[in-house]
Amino acid sequence: MATAQRMHAEGLSQGTSGNVSVRTPEGFLITPSGVPYDRITPAMMVPVDVEGGWQGAWKPSSEWRMHADIYRFKPQAGAVVHTHSPYATAFSTLREDIPAFHYMVAMAGGTTLRCASYATFGSQELSDAMLVALDERKACLLANHGMICFEHNLDRALWLAGEVEMLARQYGLARQAGTPVILGEDEMADVLERFKTYGKQGKA
Repeated sequence: MATAQRMHAEGLSQGTSGNVSVRTPEGFLITPSGVPYDRITPAMMVPVDVEGGWQGAWKPSSEWRMHADIYRFKPQAGAVVHTHSPYATAFSTLREDIPAFHYMVAMAGGTTLRCASYATFGSQELSDAMLVALDERKACLLANHGMICFEHNLDRALWLAGEVEMLARQYGLARQAGTPVILGEDEMADVLERFKTYGKQGKA
């Protein structure tokens, strides 16, 4: 609940758009369908199993299939954030991958931030397209829709969603100014290797 409200407060969602989930031993908890974030309470979080069965008085987000498939096929995923943030959504309508114009693109797990093929919201076809775009990635754009990402916990997933939005904004500004220079494969391979220990604090 708190993560969903932070997502809204940080401008990554509007109205009732977007959704957040966290893995549980039985499946996952996800934000309810169609409830404004300032009205969500902990009791409204919906328990869902990976087959889509849910419990309680509140219906799960219409995008539960994407969350379920991430948990099913990405064992390292502990939390998922899906947003319709402005810049990421704008770029999703171009149906283009965001290339390595900045080394932080590697935070998504590869040398590009991919854009999944278009499919209707809430459909299994959308979830299938998302999984293709998330191959060896932790985040992707969803064509004419928004973005989705996962991490090992809620704080990191929300952080990654913010990074994706910032990258989309920066790339948009760079393209307005000219043609961005794209980092080469060798440089990005080095960045990806360095990111394996990025932010990990060890003893001196």
